[in-house]
Amino acid sequence: MSSIEYTPPDSPKWKSRSIALEHPTDSETLALTGTGKFPYRSDIRNILITGGAGFIGSWVTRHLTVQYPEYNVVCFDKLDRVSSPANISCLKQLENFTFVEGDITAVKEVSHVLSKHDVDCVMHFAASSHVQDSFEDATTFTRNNVVGTQVLLDCVRRHGRVTRFLHVSTDEVYGETNGELVDETRQFLPTNPYAASKAAAEMYVHAYAKSFKIPTITIRSNNVYGPCQYPEKIIPRFFSLLSQGKPLTIQGSGLNSRRYLYGADAADAFDLILHKGVIGEAYNVGSAFEITNLEVAVRMLQAFGHSPQSFQQRLCWTEDRPFNDYDYRVNGSKLQALGWKQQISFETGLAAAVEWYRKNISLWWPSESDAE
Repeated sequence: MSSIEYTPPDSPKWKSRSIALEHPTDSETLALTGTGKFPYRSDIRNILITGGAGFIGSWVTRHLTVQYPEYNVVCFDKLDRVSSPANISCLKQLENFTFVEGDITAVKEVSHVLSKHDVDCVMHFAASSHVQDSFEDATTFTRNNVVGTQVLLDCVRRHGRVTRFLHVSTDEVYGETNGELVDETRQFLPTNPYAASKAAAEMYVHAYAKSFKIPTITIRSNNVYGPCQYPEKIIPRFFSLLSQGKPLTIQGSGLNSRRYLYGADAADAFDLILHKGVIGEAYNVGSAFEITNLEVAVRMLQAFGHSPQSFQQRLCWTEDRPFNDYDYRVNGSKLQALGWKQQISFETGLAAAVEWYRKNISLWWPSESDAE
């Protein structure tokens, strides 16, 4: 791979972090990035992003490929149902981007991509992440999230040339926070199989850092939302249901709350940690905006123009998960001290997401556009 100079479109849409335009073109999808940029690091040349065609991974893949022509970006993804080639197809025109289809649990595939592309930096996003599925099939989550992470770490150990390894975890490893803002030293108390698998993966990261001196940094983020998110998650799922004239399904009371972070803000956070994060540290990426699942449903009904008088008939309560954490509140001051700041309000981000799904959901996931 060779780097080329690339100048992003100088447009208001780009600068406002890309509320989708009339129809999806490569330039419009390229605009789905953050806005930050730092001086390039001399110890980074070839970045491997696992899970780079997934939701959060693709935001970071686009961002780094577009903003840093000095870096070669290798996207490694097995393209399962939650990924989409459309998330990264816009990058094919850029010479500093390469896509490799592969499975993070396959030793030969991982070793080959590290060696062939002389990887010196890894950003590990690849994971099974749908909590509801983890209650029914914890084994798959253990294989993908725990074994996959261990395989990657061992391949990196044998590769011997990685100078920065960013492991993407989740705020769910802390368990229910009960209104408390928890920092990175909080004990892990996962309450569902997905969270347990991510906590176990972190233990492997910690062990390999200690045993084999792998230069790791861990990232635990609140909920990320925005364009390119697979329709199993709450906002695009509500969009899909409303588009079909179906009621919005609410698990349990709907009063469980989550903190939301727009994709562009997340991309900027990962970029900052990549360039300025301290080896051996963990960083919370925390949002200041908290909202209940029921309130998300109301916001979506409003976005579709439904009157408050009709809300009740458009909501359907269903059985709750075996356990549904009340909240996940994290203290993000450590990352803020590095210079990160949340910039996109939930109102702005939700409007951008809804507009993007209106235009693109059937193109990104044809089999899901008419599914519940």
